[in-house]
Amino acid sequence: MTRRRRSLVINGLLVVVLLGAGVAGYLVFFGSSGNAQPTAARTAAAANRDVSEVVTASGTVQSSFSAAASFGASGTVTEVDVKVGDTVTKGQQLARLDPTQAQLQVDIAQGNLNAALEKGTGTNALLTAYRQAQLALQQAKDTLAATTLTAPGDGTITSVTGAVGQKVGSSGNGSSSTATTGTTTTTSGFVVVTDLKNLVLKANVSESDVSKLKADQAATVSVNAMTGTPIQGKVAQVDLTPTTANNVVQYGVTLTLTEPPAGLRPGQSASVEITVAGATNVLAVPAAAVQTVNGASSVQVLENGAETRKTVEIGVRGDQYVEVRSGLTAGEEVVLPQVTTSTGQNRTNQQGGTFPGTGGGQRNGGGLTGTGR
Repeated sequence: MTRRRRSLVINGLLVVVLLGAGVAGYLVFFGSSGNAQPTAARTAAAANRDVSEVVTASGTVQSSFSAAASFGASGTVTEVDVKVGDTVTKGQQLARLDPTQAQLQVDIAQGNLNAALEKGTGTNALLTAYRQAQLALQQAKDTLAATTLTAPGDGTITSVTGAVGQKVGSSGNGSSSTATTGTTTTTSGFVVVTDLKNLVLKANVSESDVSKLKADQAATVSVNAMTGTPIQGKVAQVDLTPTTANNVVQYGVTLTLTEPPAGLRPGQSASVEITVAGATNVLAVPAAAVQTVNGASSVQVLENGAETRKTVEIGVRGDQYVEVRSGLTAGEEVVLPQVTTSTGQNRTNQQGGTFPGTGGGQRNGGGLTGTGR
């Protein structure tokens, strides 16, 4: 073998040895990031706290009352007495038509009634003629009254579609209005009156949650356009019939709002949390620690380094915590579900501290704190 060939062989062997040493060192120092390793048991101490169960839903802010008012007579508009943004009360005049023709019909009908009265009502024919004249006069008066448009309820003018000089058709005898309550239906008319003070939230809840709801339950509403300004409310009504869309069954819920903030407007989207059950200063454990099978609940308890399963009676079941009515005492450590991480992640945890929000295997339970929701 030539000297040059021996040199190449030796160099190749050195490269292999160095690569093998590097891989071995990496595995020893960093571990295999692909192999999941279980962490130490995480525990939390059973402690007294407030626990609440809530039902969440999304919805829309709506007016409790909105009505579209239109003339009940035909004619030409001579007055429009309001504009968008004006506050009105029920019965207040909003607009008028030219009453000339309607007044003339009243005068004619009154003359016919007077003539019928002079003829008397001694026979069936005369009595019928008199009654017909009475009916015609009343209809003429109704038509005259319909030339004046009045507010169908208290509220704010949110739409005026007519103007002076416009000719309008009759929608029937008397002023006509279409009222809606707690709905997103768009109303249209010569004038629309909307109650902007007594706002409600219309939300939809799942079929699995509707049985938990009842009137007067407290709720917290968060309007998307007004972050950081929660609004208190309560359940006013739960619909008896559902709506179904894309095979999803939901029930409508109407909530009244307590002291809605300035600037809140119908049509704004919001989320709501309805408190359906609650308990104050009761023994509780994290919800993740409770296992329920066939109606029986239990927890795994850490005692003297060994895990023991205990049957417990639970009460209010919140998203984060569950009330324990019997089977545990304050201070007992319940075992939380294992979390598996890579060796590399375990190394980070060892350097950075215990798992946040848990006992990390310590008897003090790691200070699990919270509102108990």
